[in-house]
Amino acid sequence: MGKDTSRTFLFNARRARERGQAPRQLLAVLALSAAGLIGIVAHEGYSDKAYPDPVHGTAVPTIGFGTTGGVRMGDTTTPVPALQRALRDVQAYESEIKQCVKVPLHQHEYDAYVSLAYNIGAFNFCTGGQKGRTSVLVQRLNAGDYAGACNAILGWKYVGKTDCSAPGNKTCAGIWKDRLKLHAQCMGNAP
Repeated sequence: MGKDTSRTFLFNARRARERGQAPRQLLAVLALSAAGLIGIVAHEGYSDKAYPDPVHGTAVPTIGFGTTGGVRMGDTTTPVPALQRALRDVQAYESEIKQCVKVPLHQHEYDAYVSLAYNIGAFNFCTGGQKGRTSVLVQRLNAGDYAGACNAILGWKYVGKTDCSAPGNKTCAGIWKDRLKLHAQCMGNAP
């Protein structure tokens, strides 16, 4: 961490304490909380058999608690290995997030961002899906616009070309509900 970054971090930590708030933490010391992992697996649900991804079909089979990497149609699993795999996947996503996010975060913000990355992929989280670019969310975050970064979660509302936030949507309404939940969590308003 550079000299200016250290001063800014210390100033912001002191200011947060004066307001009775916990300061944001450097990403190096953050890890997904137990509640964050439970939230991810509860949202994803469990399947002991590989099934076609709702967006990509059999091109991206999914198993366990939302695992897609290295999965083939016909694969099976049980709950314990599926949870272990979800944790390994989360840890890989955390590593990628820590490469692209350069600012300290509160635990609730970090958990929300890891959960989003688990759903959309860390590459998409960091780049917006375009190699060599930076996503709007990460641009805002690294600029210190914490509220704007939380609001950018709501931009991840499409499944293919379907707007999951559209009233009466029956195709992917769960995605929109999840984005609203993650936005509230990110803003510190989660139940």
